[in-house]
Amino acid sequence: MATTPRKRDSIGTQDRILAAAQAEFARRGYDGARVDAITARAKVSKNLLYHHFGSKEDLYIRVLERTYETLRRRQGDVPLAGLDPVEAMRRLCESTFQVFIDEPDVIVMLNTENLHRGRHLAKSPIIRALYNRLSDTLRTILDEGEKTGVFRSGIDPAELYISMSGLGYFYLSNRFTLSMLFERDLKAPENLARRRAHIVDMVLSYLTNGSPMGVIAPSPPPAP
Repeated sequence: MATTPRKRDSIGTQDRILAAAQAEFARRGYDGARVDAITARAKVSKNLLYHHFGSKEDLYIRVLERTYETLRRRQGDVPLAGLDPVEAMRRLCESTFQVFIDEPDVIVMLNTENLHRGRHLAKSPIIRALYNRLSDTLRTILDEGEKTGVFRSGIDPAELYISMSGLGYFYLSNRFTLSMLFERDLKAPENLARRRAHIVDMVLSYLTNGSPMGVIAPSPPPAP
């Protein structure tokens, strides 16, 4: 059934409000953001905003959900089915880093919510469901790698993702101070490419015990 014009208008209005709210929250944080600024940017009335989103907190939670949905969608857009586990993990590492580069508001929103100790995120079952699916994807890749002998056993998907994400997240969230400290423009294309390769190398070296070609070297025979 075709979407009715009224429904399309409603969806379009919500999208405009969410985009305006994300810009405002990313710029000023949750406490500093003003609903008046969001309505002005979205070109809607305050009554219409509250019709779609019951409160400032409800709107912020929806923006958070949109932020995590963007992160997971971009990761999910990378075709992993049919790839060997090493290549699948390589692409997942690269896509996770790339979304932080392409969607800088993701980092800002995550920083803001961490200042609030995850209080708003805890109210969203949607975000937790997104990460349950991510854990399933990682577990599938890890299981296949373990079964074929290219990955070590006993890897915790959550721990792995925290490390994989952190290698890119910290680099970009601290790029201004680190660029000055090391006298290197961390956002320069050549440095982003170097960091991307470094993340892949770090993760795959850990998963494969640093063995060449992604094959875990056999344990040495016991001493006589």
